Amino acid sequence: MDRLYLRAAGVSLLLDLRDADVRIAHWGADLGENGDRLDPALFTASSAHSAFDEPVPVSLIPQPSRGWRGTPGIAGDRDGRAFSPRLKMQDAHLEVEDPAGTQRARLVLSDEASALRVDITLTLDATGMLLVEESVTNTGDDEYTLAALDASLPVPGQATESLDLTGRWAREKHPQRRRIDQGTWTRSARHGRTGHDSTLVIAAGTPEFGWRSGEVWALHLGWSGDHTSRVERAGDGQTVLAVGELLRSGEVVLAPGETYAAPIAYAAYSAEGLDGVSAQFHEWVRSRAGHLSSPRPVVLNTWEAVYFNHDLTVLEQLADAGADLGVERFVLDDGWFLGRRDDTKGLGDWFVDPDVWPQGLTPLIEHVKGLGLQFGLWVEPEMINEDSQVAREHPDWISRPNGAHGRLSLPWRHQQVLDLVNPDAWDYIYARLDALLSEYPIDYLKWDQNRDQVELGHDGHPSTHEQTLAVYRLLDALRAAHPGVEIESCSSGGARVDLGILQRADRVWASDTNDALERQTIQRWTGLVLPPELVGSHVGPGTSHTTRRTHDLSFRAITALFGHFGIEWDVRSLTDAERTQLRAAIEFYKANRSLLHTGRAVRIDRPDETDAAYGTVAHDGSRAVFVYAALATSPNEVPARLRFAGLDPERDYRVALGLPLDAHAAALRGVPPWLRGVAEAGADGGVVVPGRLLGSAGLPMPGLHPEHALLLTLTAV
Repeated sequence: MDRLYLRAAGVSLLLDLRDADVRIAHWGADLGENGDRLDPALFTASSAHSAFDEPVPVSLIPQPSRGWRGTPGIAGDRDGRAFSPRLKMQDAHLEVEDPAGTQRARLVLSDEASALRVDITLTLDATGMLLVEESVTNTGDDEYTLAALDASLPVPGQATESLDLTGRWAREKHPQRRRIDQGTWTRSARHGRTGHDSTLVIAAGTPEFGWRSGEVWALHLGWSGDHTSRVERAGDGQTVLAVGELLRSGEVVLAPGETYAAPIAYAAYSAEGLDGVSAQFHEWVRSRAGHLSSPRPVVLNTWEAVYFNHDLTVLEQLADAGADLGVERFVLDDGWFLGRRDDTKGLGDWFVDPDVWPQGLTPLIEHVKGLGLQFGLWVEPEMINEDSQVAREHPDWISRPNGAHGRLSLPWRHQQVLDLVNPDAWDYIYARLDALLSEYPIDYLKWDQNRDQVELGHDGHPSTHEQTLAVYRLLDALRAAHPGVEIESCSSGGARVDLGILQRADRVWASDTNDALERQTIQRWTGLVLPPELVGSHVGPGTSHTTRRTHDLSFRAITALFGHFGIEWDVRSLTDAERTQLRAAIEFYKANRSLLHTGRAVRIDRPDETDAAYGTVAHDGSRAVFVYAALATSPNEVPARLRFAGLDPERDYRVALGLPLDAHAAALRGVPPWLRGVAEAGADGGVVVPGRLLGSAGLPMPGLHPEHALLLTLTAV
């Protein structure tokens, strides 16, 4: 056998198995049903300028022993020996679940001299997503120290631009692009968690690829600890995308017979720009067993309403006001447990504070449940304050770089890290959370993690790898014991957003900022991988607590609609006008969340970077919701027409306002005639426009004031 061919959903993968090696001859556009007949030699380059006697095509696991001069796909040694394996294929076979569906290639490679065996599973899912699973087993008689085992995929030479994401606290997921030149572009995340500046994907594409145009190849690592992402172009022009866990010195030492399983890498290809990549990720995520299909409830979180000021009467009033608006889930945030009057003390003492809650949480929960709402609770199980009862009793439970009694790491937000690799600490945290979930009818945990962990240690050894696995085990155990409880992964905002944590959580908190302008970018790029129902998005106060920007309620509400909608605001103090507007937004969310959370996300490439347009279109093309937003002042007097992407060109659509025009009155200038007519017609109004015109010519947009938005619905007639 000299080849294996996988094909699904418009994507092909051709494996070249000649020379006892495994190479990807092609990953990308569909080569057709006869692709398995193609000779892999057709994809092999030749060069008179090669440094070796023959050209060196890159292996699935790039190795210096096969002439690869870039970053090796596997690295390690046995006390300085066996540092350069030459893996040879021992077995390869194809499993086909359905000719039109998921296909899986299983490969076994080994090197007798290095005493290593590598198992690889390549799964081309029915959605077109490629999953790369790799493991290495020590088949020798002594220890093998592993330094790296990365997933490396070649991309063709026409991919000349790369894209990754970066950011900081309250400004996560901002894109950066660069030309792919010879050399290596590496993004290293050394936070002990995914990181605020972590890139969701490392992507390569054809020149000037956009949301709706160009070929794009993208890789995401499903891992919540340290990791690397890179794009590398060798001197011979071969380009590789790679992702993998970043291992600290001596962090993974394999005993004889022991196996290391690398985190799963997710690879997407699209000939339709970034939206095509996004559609693949969204479809795969939604197809997972256990993906929540019930309507995502409207959330009221107490944090920016009361902070640490927990008063039963105030909280009951807040729940009353929320229920009156249409809220469906009430979440009590930080401040309920022992000694927690501010963020300097109490973390780790997971007992309800009797000074604040003399009757426990029961009175509040009964009040919330009596209103017909679900009840949620904030926890931060992985962290500990030095000023806490548990830290005083068990100082050895704090993670330290130099052993149980060594120095502490620098504090971050008055916190240290609880060493969950220590079985006693793990058992304590599990017992306390299990007790809370058993005693109280809690529907939802907001699981926070508020600090970077840059020198995690257990027994004097680096432990980021084991700490991450311990957190996974903790979440898995609690979910098994309490299967009805939903869990949000919050990590000081968007510092732990990845498909590893989302195997154990039901949504993420995209950012600690509720500033709608910041959220426009954060949510757009978080949505590159995650569908909106997994991304918490709340309406905050009129003046943002993180940026001090002030926005009209319409802009804040419209921004929050394109996620798992909620509120983080003292809604007891609303004016009558605000209450009317917010209630209308909640009613719109409830009426349209089935579309927003199942449809295909669409982002429109705009000629002017000062505005944005995006939406969600039903898969059958019957309905759509779109937003047009002004993000800054434009150099143009008149906005470019909005061409609505993703619609059925053969159908007509009724275009109407998603929210009453009075919610936008302060924003509108120069209202075009079609929109004026829609507004004057009221709730039953709308203008019928052919889908072909909407997609090719579009409609004129009003001149919005900066930081305002317009919400439109489109219904096929």
